[in-house]
Amino acid sequence: MSLLDHWINILATLIEFGGALLVVFGCTRGLLHLAVGFGSRESIDAARLIVADGIVAALGFKTAATLLKTIELRSWQAILMFVAVFALRTFVKQALMREEAGLRAKRSAN
Repeated sequence: MSLLDHWINILATLIEFGGALLVVFGCTRGLLHLAVGFGSRESIDAARLIVADGIVAALGFKTAATLLKTIELRSWQAILMFVAVFALRTFVKQALMREEAGLRAKRSAN
């Protein structure tokens, strides 16, 4: 492994760690909002939006780290694995965005 590959791997790992922190931070904020609202329907919807925002932000970080790791893709198997992971992340992100849009529409209607 060359020195450049080593530094790329370290940077990608740090970016992924930042994404994981965003998920933890979003879940913590959602739980706090839920606790402050005493579990009311509005606080549940707001907590779901907060958690969804954290997950969508984290997916951006994870995608950036994955794209950074593409610099070291040197085999067809690695390229196909990247395509599979990228497609799965895109699907999850789109599903979360639809869920978030539905919650926001429902919240504004009330």
